Order: sequence, then C-alpha cells, then structure tokens
Amino acid sequence: MPFSPYAIISSLLLITSLSTTSQADELPAPVQALANQGWDIHGQFDAPGGLRGFGASTQGQEIAIYLTPDGEHAIIGTMMDSQGNNLTEVQLDQHVRAALEAETWQLLEESHWIQDGNPDAPRLIYTFTDANCSYCQQFWEQTRPWVETGEVQLRHIMVGILAPDSPAKAAVLLGAPDPSAAFERHKKGEAITVSAQPRDIEDQVYANNQLFEGLGLYATPTSAFQRETPNGDMRIDRTQGMPDEVQLIEMMGGPAPDTK
Repeated sequence: MPFSPYAIISSLLLITSLSTTSQADELPAPVQALANQGWDIHGQFDAPGGLRGFGASTQGQEIAIYLTPDGEHAIIGTMMDSQGNNLTEVQLDQHVRAALEAETWQLLEESHWIQDGNPDAPRLIYTFTDANCSYCQQFWEQTRPWVETGEVQLRHIMVGILAPDSPAKAAVLLGAPDPSAAFERHKKGEAITVSAQPRDIEDQVYANNQLFEGLGLYATPTSAFQRETPNGDMRIDRTQGMPDEVQLIEMMGGPAPDTK
C-alpha cells in the first residue's frame, strides 16, 4: 500500500524549512521567541478558551503552540475536550502537514525531470528513476497503457545512486537535445554512451540526488502523486519501490485502459 503522506513530512524537514510566515515580525512575542530558536511556524488557527493556536514544527516533530489570551505566554502540547477528543490533531494536519506537503510538491515540480507522456494528461506522477534500475524499467513498461492513452503523465526525476556510472547516465539523458526522446530510446533498449556533460547538467543530477536523500528515500522507483480529500484539499501519497498490482492501479487512478 502507498506510504502515508506523513512519512514525507519529517523527511522534508531535514532538507528545507518554510519561512516562519511572511509577517514573522508580527508574531506574538512568545511565538517569535520559538521561531528565533529555529522552530518553523506554519500557520495559526482559532482555539477554545480564548487561546490562539499556531501550527509549528521542529526537528521533524509537529507541534501545536497555544497562546494565552494576554499574549504573553505560550503553551506547547495537545488540547483535549471534556469528552477526551484530541482537538490538536486536526489542526496539525491542516496547518502543518498540508503546508509541508504543498512544499514537497513544489520541490518535485522544481526538480530536474524528463517528460514521459502527454503534458496535458489529467493525472501527474513524479517518479525517481535511476538509469541502472531494473525495477524502474519494469515500472516504465507497466505504465505504458496509462501513459500512451494520455491518461497519465510521468515526470522522471533522474538520480544517480545505484552504480558508479548512474550519475553520468542520468546526466547524459538530462543533457540530451531531446531528453524525452533519449529517455524513451533508453527504455526501449538503447545503451547510454557516457560522455562529459556541462557542469550545470551535472549539478542537476546532484540536486536530484540531494532531494532523494533529503526526503528519506531509499529505493527506485519511488513515485509521488496527489489525491483529493473529501473536502477538496490536495494531499500527497507515495509508493516507494516497485508497486504491486493494487498499488499501481491506485497510483494510476484506475485500471489499465484498453489499448486494443
């Protein structure tokens, strides 16, 4: 089954932090003091009892901060109601996890990837791919029905992690005059001839590797895709490693289309 999107959150904190807010200098003094200590303040929310809540994170941990009505003190922890219901969890999900998942998706968009499929396809999937990865090859083959009918667009974030020549092969594909065509030829069996690439292309592979490691990933292919919640929010799911049949259908958004 796909990895929980929450697994992305703590990993993301290792490589990037959101600005405390666009108006950090307007934070109440106790909250600003925590921000000055390195806490990331992601948003604020209404809380019972005259308190103001702030969603925060530090060292990979999601935390709620409650500001007292006088604005002079902050309480850190979980708020419960008289029925024993956790009032903090939903706020952390909305004001911390959702914000970090949006940042994760932006990082994927800004990475260095190769287009595979119709750019106007209704479903978009980012997948970390190593040119020496046999499971990446298998994944590419299994996704053809969805990609070739225009239902799914894959964006292959090229990494070099499996073999000594993996970075060089990734650079050759990213630096090709037509990366999509070069990638398709490679997937159909054409060997990659390693050659020197411009420094900026090599830097793209390095940046992709850093993103892969910073997200706490360990296997290729690893794929990330968005799902819509009942209230209309977009959240991220991911599958690390080669998906099984059930995972593949879920990732693709439905059964394989008939290509006959």
